[in-house]
Amino acid sequence: MATTTQRLGSIFSQLSGGKTGVAAITQKNPDDIVITLAARTPLAKGNKGGFKDTDLDYIVYALLKQVLEKSKLDPALVEDVCLGNVGDIRAAYKCRAASLAAGIPHTAGCSSVNRFCSSGLKAVQDIANQISNGSIDIGIAVGGESMTGNYRGGGADSGFSEALMSNQEAADCTQPMIQTSENVSNDFNISRQQQDEFACESFRRAEVAQKAGWFDDEIVPITTKIKDPKTGEEKEITLTKDEGPRYGTTIESLSKIRPAMPQFGDHTSGGNASQVTDGAAAVLLMKRSKAIELGQPIVAKFCGATVAGVPPRIMGIGPSVAVPKLLAKFQLTKDDIDIFEINEAFASMAVYCLNILGLDHAKMNPRGGAIALGHPLGATGARQICTILSEARRTKKKILVTSMCIGSGQGMAGLFVNEQV
Repeated sequence: MATTTQRLGSIFSQLSGGKTGVAAITQKNPDDIVITLAARTPLAKGNKGGFKDTDLDYIVYALLKQVLEKSKLDPALVEDVCLGNVGDIRAAYKCRAASLAAGIPHTAGCSSVNRFCSSGLKAVQDIANQISNGSIDIGIAVGGESMTGNYRGGGADSGFSEALMSNQEAADCTQPMIQTSENVSNDFNISRQQQDEFACESFRRAEVAQKAGWFDDEIVPITTKIKDPKTGEEKEITLTKDEGPRYGTTIESLSKIRPAMPQFGDHTSGGNASQVTDGAAAVLLMKRSKAIELGQPIVAKFCGATVAGVPPRIMGIGPSVAVPKLLAKFQLTKDDIDIFEINEAFASMAVYCLNILGLDHAKMNPRGGAIALGHPLGATGARQICTILSEARRTKKKILVTSMCIGSGQGMAGLFVNEQV
């Protein structure tokens, strides 16, 4: 039996003339899932940056405190927090403890989710789905990663069983990410020159954006402590800006960087691949009707997300299948989209996706991407949302898509409508 909401939705659709495409997604409905706040920490260099002595639990805690303060939302109204994280086996515990310490009462739930590099977007999707089906009214999706902590934590990996390794595609899941980047380079004839050129432009865009202050409205300052590696002396610092951008980067300077893993190829280097990074991002979600009831500002509408698979050995091309699948679901074309945020895990995959999707480069990653800003694995799916919404506000753009490749051969994409035009 259809629910009252479903019946009303059907009636509403009939009255509106059964709109499709842009008209459908820009139409406002009380049951729309909306974002009322999206904020992130600065992104710090892994192992040597401002968060090198800060654990994931504190990063998430500090960000949640900022979210509650900036939103002025009664913490008791938050019913669930979902943390997207890749490398911390205690992520669920840390998220729960961080939520409690930040002021969210124990009546709220907490979970962690891992879909590799898209974990932050997956957290958004999970919270949105809960709100949509009536399980909760308000939730916070977080993406967070301390890659510094992941490396220090180590942990033995016993590998896959013989039964799995006898299947070639299953065995391909064990390939290092850099090897998959080299596979993309070789399979699709993407040269080192093309990758360095793309990376150089990413750094240039990030430099322009950072100098102009375009990131400032998406970043919240985080105060933490850092130790001097030589003396062990501890001091308090406040991080306010991303540490990844390298001003003055040139194609010539990038071309001199040695291949990261020459045993797999000579295309991928530390200059044209995403940086090892620590950081987090958060997205506050609720229904439009609830936001209006509470007087919360509606920043954007979350329309939906989807996932699609590709061969694991060329996992980086995931957005090339996820984006068309997402657009088809909403009866859109690439020309309907004003801004694309496609994660730059490696320049090889970014160049491939740019070309195969036939995108206008000016529309893709206008502030630079993970090559210049960094890629805290579990955080990026949510970080992209913060960045694309900030850019949309600045440029008055409306229809937005985020996408990223996922380890083991997947792609994920999300669709948003900017409502601060």
